[in-house]
Amino acid sequence: MNIDYDMLLALPFIFMVVVTPLWLILHYAYKARASKALSAADEETLAELWKLSEKLERRVEALETILDREAPDWRSRQ
Repeated sequence: MNIDYDMLLALPFIFMVVVTPLWLILHYAYKARASKALSAADEETLAELWKLSEKLERRVEALETILDREAPDWRSRQ
């Protein structure tokens, strides 16, 4: 049984030089393509956050209206 040590050393080198970079490039290209689109759960969460922000905006406007009536100079006290 004759073992060719040069071939044994060449295989990991070829793997590291050819296969690993190609694998990394394809992996991150796939990840980048997949991350561009929002998932259905992300879209639903975004819609809920948008509705919540509109509700909070209306509440702040209502509080400012009340403060304008009750304490007209409240804005200058900041």
